[in-house]
Amino acid sequence: MPAVLDSMPRVGENRESNWVNRLFNREGYTPEYQELKFTLHRKLLDRINLEALSSMAGERVRAEIRAAVAKLVEEEKTPLSLVEKDRVIEEILDEVFGLGPLEPLLQDPTVSDILVTGPKLVYVERGGKLYRTPVEFKDDSHLLRIIEKVVSRVGRRVDESSPLVDARLPDGSRVNAAIPPVAVDGPLLSIRRFGRHALKGEDLVAKLALTEGMLELLKACVKARLNILICGGTGAGKTTLLNALSSYIPEDERIVTIEDAAELRLQQTHVARMETRPANVEGVGAIHIRQLVINALRMRPDRIIVGEVRSEEALDMLQAMNTGHDGSLTTIHANNPRDGLGRLEVMVGMANANMGVRSIRQQISSAVDLFIQVARQSDGSRRITHITEVVGMEQDVITLQDVFLFEKTGISESGKVLGRFRATGIRPKFYERLRSCGIILPMQMFQTVVEIS
Repeated sequence: MPAVLDSMPRVGENRESNWVNRLFNREGYTPEYQELKFTLHRKLLDRINLEALSSMAGERVRAEIRAAVAKLVEEEKTPLSLVEKDRVIEEILDEVFGLGPLEPLLQDPTVSDILVTGPKLVYVERGGKLYRTPVEFKDDSHLLRIIEKVVSRVGRRVDESSPLVDARLPDGSRVNAAIPPVAVDGPLLSIRRFGRHALKGEDLVAKLALTEGMLELLKACVKARLNILICGGTGAGKTTLLNALSSYIPEDERIVTIEDAAELRLQQTHVARMETRPANVEGVGAIHIRQLVINALRMRPDRIIVGEVRSEEALDMLQAMNTGHDGSLTTIHANNPRDGLGRLEVMVGMANANMGVRSIRQQISSAVDLFIQVARQSDGSRRITHITEVVGMEQDVITLQDVFLFEKTGISESGKVLGRFRATGIRPKFYERLRSCGIILPMQMFQTVVEIS
């Protein structure tokens, strides 16, 4: 049996209370058991009237189908213990109502990513670490059926002519799937999950992602309408930080959000959300982020928040920042603030605006006020490693100035990353802008060092 997750917590009551046992007590998951389960599932679909059940309330539907499954189990000649009968009933219900074998993982609030690398290889990320689980699908067809169930719910499709798809689950989890011929060894499925409640800045301080002083500075920057770019790699916590910072936007401002897959969870009331759309079966009708950014400018926004800039929409985002839409926020994939600048240059160049390098850099330096770098450490923790101000231009070079840094100093015997958050001692150029907005921060804030042990 493969290595499995360590001490996953129990959650919920009744149906959910035994999901840990269902997940890990899998010694009886023989090929014969799997075949029995799918035989019962097929018989269930032949016997029940889905159209009639669709008019019933959710709990009543589940009760009706549970009774039908229990009757099918009793009719089977295969000897099953009471525990096995209960288990097969629950798993068939998961197939009907949920995502089959993945349901136990979806019930665990500590799982942040579910990564299906094949029907027999399912991994999860918990606490920044990857673990292999004993969860398995019967075969490629079983996995493909689950993928089709996910994408059909949001009106999208996946087949040989369209083998890549992005979607989301009802709880907001982001889903990406790839099937053959793009996926060489069989269907691939990735689910990026989000906590039931968006983390606040104070939660990030408690998790040692930043210090209280750094949070106060970032909170002031958001309130003073600085334009902020959050940089980081995949899974570094960019969206989590973006959600946390957006909570400091005043309630009386109109916010327009633009995303590939809607996952931002803003707390304000006046939020206009837009999401891209893929092409239809004929290959037309796609709506891209750039079109949405341009459209957002006609919607009288106080702030524009783009989930991630990754292409030519960077030019429109910069122009929006430069034309009265201060306080905008977005994320970008980059290893450090200087790399973020380089990526912005490349993406603006993709817009075919015939702008020279100097003109592009002038646009960036006048639009962006602050870079925040987030990174996932080797122990799985996420930390803000740079708070970096864009100072301006010196000849043809954009000048950056670090305000706060995280410096790694070592690793403990338990594998925990040790380090310190250090203020560079430089008062940022935007400090006067904060003061003009009535925000007074203590000068000693820019002299602090906080050890992480």
